[in-house]
Amino acid sequence: MAVGNNEREELHRAIWAIADEMRGAVDGWDFKNYVLGAMFYRYISEDLAAYIDQGEEEAGNAGFHYAEMADADAEEARQGLIEEKGYFILPSDLFVNVCARAADDENLNETLEGVFRRIEGSTSGSESETDFRGLFDDFNVNSNQLGGTVKLRNKRLVKLLEGVQDMQLGTITGHGSDTFGDAYEYLMTMYASNAGKSGGEFFTPSDVSILLTRLGTVGKTSVNKVYDPACGSGSLLLKSLDLLGMDGVKQGFFGQEINVTTYNLCRINMFLHGVGFDRFDIALGDTLTDPKHWDDEPFELIVSNPPYSIKWEGKDNPTLINDPRFAPAGVLAPKSKADLAFILHCLSWLSPSGTASIVCFPGVMYRGGAEKKIRKFLVDNNYIDAVIQLPANLFFGTSIATCIMVLKKNKQETGILMIDASNEFVKATNNNRLSDDNIEHIVDAFEKREAVEHFAHTASYDEVVENDYNLSVSAYVEPEDTREQIDIQALNAELKTLVAKEDELRRAIDEIVAEIEGGGDE
Repeated sequence: MAVGNNEREELHRAIWAIADEMRGAVDGWDFKNYVLGAMFYRYISEDLAAYIDQGEEEAGNAGFHYAEMADADAEEARQGLIEEKGYFILPSDLFVNVCARAADDENLNETLEGVFRRIEGSTSGSESETDFRGLFDDFNVNSNQLGGTVKLRNKRLVKLLEGVQDMQLGTITGHGSDTFGDAYEYLMTMYASNAGKSGGEFFTPSDVSILLTRLGTVGKTSVNKVYDPACGSGSLLLKSLDLLGMDGVKQGFFGQEINVTTYNLCRINMFLHGVGFDRFDIALGDTLTDPKHWDDEPFELIVSNPPYSIKWEGKDNPTLINDPRFAPAGVLAPKSKADLAFILHCLSWLSPSGTASIVCFPGVMYRGGAEKKIRKFLVDNNYIDAVIQLPANLFFGTSIATCIMVLKKNKQETGILMIDASNEFVKATNNNRLSDDNIEHIVDAFEKREAVEHFAHTASYDEVVENDYNLSVSAYVEPEDTREQIDIQALNAELKTLVAKEDELRRAIDEIVAEIEGGGDE
């Protein structure tokens, strides 16, 4: 059951109240690790307890509560639960029980550290080990950011646990993961909007995520699997879950992230959205030079918002030019601008029936040198399905007007659809955003591929070649002239009238001055 609007608003108020109260000496963007970590701890505790309770109920043991069970008795079920759920938590280590003792626990920081260590340790040697390893690393219970003394740190930890406990998240069996996932997304949005570039670079706003995913799933109700080579906190991967449902992503969610903190956030996000350990594979590392999913490609849906114009090894690494992802283009992306390296990587790992929709820095559409050669390769081989110009100021931390490149391997037509969606936005507090109507308008144009003056045009191959492989939408879609039209004849007539009035007024002033000067002579 999805969370309703009233409940959602109440939940959001409660979440921000915790974050606001707890901020103190801890920077908001850093402190999200504690709030989200506590939410994750609560989620996996309730998820495991609910799973066990339901099993006992079905076995005829009515009124059973795992949280009330003795640790020694629970140990008997450890191995089976690890195989089924991927992890194990002792009853005394459950969130609800630790929280009940928290206010009187003078060693709460050590208690939590032990709990987290035991949860992660329970997965050792199991199939889920890599999915849980390091998940609590950013929940540093001994950080001076929480306070200069153990007493002060524990006081803040108590407030954190109690605040997360008081969140109206309902029961796991009642709401699925909707409210936990919604709470995560709200927190990330709020933190990113308040953190500027340092936070926003790890988070793609929900409206952009929806647009990318819808562009990649037009005409489909399911895909084999979804992939993001620069997955950040996983918001893009999970939009396919929202739009297609769990059964609509048949083989799961795959991604790679270079930042270890964000990598941890992404895995937490998967769990909070109800994606089991056996349904996702999120890897840590540099996708361009050390990709981790060779054995999992090709992917039917690729959605990504890779970092803009970052540096990479490029031609300094002699092995890359022979890499099957980059070799077909015959040239590597510049060392100072890796954008098109991500594009080629996505193209290589895209399935023959798949679609990749990727947010791009606008410069990749027109810059010369190696980037032009890569664009020529993409155009000559008919891999680019569409280029969509987005409005400015959609992303946290940057006002750049980005664009989307849509890739396909088996296009039926040779043209490239150009859509100028630069005016498709509504004003928000700090950023512009795409409304449901804006998204619908863009997707509808993408699907119909009809010419619309000042909005959509399918550029033929010859047009693109004639434009020297410039893929900027503005080179093909003429923007509407919204300047006020001026009637020159009417303006001239008005000027004549004004000049005549000015002459008349000047004569009147001259007469008054003459009278005053004449009176002075008498």
